[in-house]
Amino acid sequence: MVTYTHTTMHACIHTYIHTYIHTYIHTYIHTYMHTCMHAYMHTCIHACMHAYMHTCIHAYIHTYIHTCIHAYMHTCMHACMHACMHTYIHTYIHTYIHTYIHTYIHTYIHTYIHTYIHTYMHTDIHAMHACMHACMQRLVLQQLLVLSMPMSTNWLPSA
Repeated sequence: MVTYTHTTMHACIHTYIHTYIHTYIHTYIHTYMHTCMHAYMHTCIHACMHAYMHTCIHAYIHTYIHTCIHAYMHTCMHACMHACMHTYIHTYIHTYIHTYIHTYIHTYIHTYIHTYIHTYMHTDIHAMHACMHACMQRLVLQQLLVLSMPMSTNWLPSA
């Protein structure tokens, strides 16, 4: 009867823990990683980087053109150089932003997120899952070992 009870308890606890880990935790983590984190990263990167780039570059272009270059151009070669520099700098920087920086950041961040972070988090979660599984099994085995030991009064203080 004791063996049957211990076996049943072990089977129930093991089944419960295994089911809990594989359904709730595994499903929750996968759902969270694949929907929330992915959408959040994508939104943040696209919104922040785009706004940041446009703001910084526009501020830099306008500050640089309208302070440094503007004063020099007015004194030296106002008509021709002003038109050329305005067009050239705007074209060059916009081309540079939209081809090189935008592509580089988009590629780098997507590569980083999809390879490093995704793989790292996936590996970490599987490692935590394995560790939790091992700890729970050890805990169950310890409980079963304690339950299977005969009761003893040797640990009581002597009177």
